[in-house]
Amino acid sequence: MLSLLERSIGTVARQLVLVAPPHGTIPSVFKKLTVDSARHRGLIDEMQAVRGEIYLNGGYLTPSHLSASGLHQIPEDDRSWHLLMTNARGHVSSCAWYLEHANTTSIQHLRVQHCPLAQRAEWRDTLYAAVESEIARARGNSLRYAEVGGWAVSKERRCSLEGLLLALAAYGLCRVLGGALGITTANATNASSSILRRLGGTRLEVDGTTLPAYSIRRTTRRSNFSNSTPGIPARNTTT
Repeated sequence: MLSLLERSIGTVARQLVLVAPPHGTIPSVFKKLTVDSARHRGLIDEMQAVRGEIYLNGGYLTPSHLSASGLHQIPEDDRSWHLLMTNARGHVSSCAWYLEHANTTSIQHLRVQHCPLAQRAEWRDTLYAAVESEIARARGNSLRYAEVGGWAVSKERRCSLEGLLLALAAYGLCRVLGGALGITTANATNASSSILRRLGGTRLEVDGTTLPAYSIRRTTRRSNFSNSTPGIPARNTTT
């Protein structure tokens, strides 16, 4: 397994494409840059098409959630860093987005406020308290707060290490950008949840209460929260 991972990591430089937000600041550590607005738009459109197809086929959304051209478009796409894995033909095969916030933010400015638990009266206050507690912890450690989402791996790549490599790439990006405490949702019916736990992610909790997994109504898929600095134990920090 280790040798397979080492070989896979060796291909990342050829297969991973990092797409910066249009108005983001590019760290000086990135030396090989391409400034091309048309290419940027093309990659985002392709990513949205791939993500939409994966989510639709997986039962995570319905056709009404896609644009007329089949794109899964969300407001966060224009503000996030996008990690894209490409296949041998150069087409997007897997993706995830990474969005940092100032540690003075609140749950009202996060995508997590729209999750199913936030719509359930018995869990809404606990969810809000847990997220606000994590934001305060980030602030206490002089870290930013980050959301990671849009995880999607194409069917032909699900038996590969592509999902793990995306998670590791998100961790690396977090380090390059200065470190953050982050939150994401992880599918409990496939490997994504177990991958994040093995990398140090933990279930979101507050005052001894752990947030439960939840089912999206239009599917039988179950998701749960993981709160961590990507890739290391949740109670550690990345700087």
